[in-house]
Amino acid sequence: MSLLPPPRTPVPSPSRASLRAHLLASGIAGPVATTREASLRSYRLFAARDPRVLLGLDPAGVWRERDVLTLMARRCGVSADPRRREGVDTVDPDRTLLALDRFAVRLGRAVSDRRPVLFGTGHPHRLLGFYAALSRAVSAAGGHVLTPAQGRSVDITTRFGLRTHRIDYVQGVALVRAEAAPGAGCEPGAHCHSPLPVRVVLGAAAEDGGPLPGLVVGDHGWACGAGQLGFETIGPADTDDPAPFVGEAEGRVAVAVPLDDGVRSACYEPLTRYVLNRACLSP
Repeated sequence: MSLLPPPRTPVPSPSRASLRAHLLASGIAGPVATTREASLRSYRLFAARDPRVLLGLDPAGVWRERDVLTLMARRCGVSADPRRREGVDTVDPDRTLLALDRFAVRLGRAVSDRRPVLFGTGHPHRLLGFYAALSRAVSAAGGHVLTPAQGRSVDITTRFGLRTHRIDYVQGVALVRAEAAPGAGCEPGAHCHSPLPVRVVLGAAAEDGGPLPGLVVGDHGWACGAGQLGFETIGPADTDDPAPFVGEAEGRVAVAVPLDDGVRSACYEPLTRYVLNRACLSP
């Protein structure tokens, strides 16, 4: 009697129409949980060049609060009316689908060109599964998934002050763990917007003489920090994170996918299958 688990039946990629319906039903797009107040506050802080919302990006242009709102309305589908100050924000599902298409093209091209790929997330509680599935598919296709700086320490400013974190990889995806946190090493990882981890990772790769990424797939500081340094970068971003979309507008970020990045992790599985199908990669 075989002790091996039964073979897993492949789940087909969702059609464009069914994925659009899923985006709306799950709250990944459409009316999202991110509040209008939170988004407008981020746009105001971005205009003031507050490092907490720049995420490692150094904008080349002058971005006033109204400019940021106009951009986010165009890229995400939020209301462009500055008088609308309350309620929830909105992501246009069609903009999400178009961005996922471009995301898939970039990922598939990196694999076919044999360029090393680095995955990293500041949202491991929600997005780790999304990135891990992409990482497995890249490796299965013969691609090179990078994991430099494993175990390196990085000091990150948090709301509790300066805290030491450790870089770790889970299924090929970089994240950070708070060294002093109870149960450190067991939790999925820390929520982090800082660009410092990706700078440490890229610096370690250069110091070791190993390959540098031809594509970085990530969010928050992983996306903007790498994009600012000139690396091709793709990843998701919420309506209260204008930096990736400004980076995209200025040519620092290749693709920013508008979506709610805080829904249940399982809700992103159809997006993963859609991207892998479009990228011609097996799940």
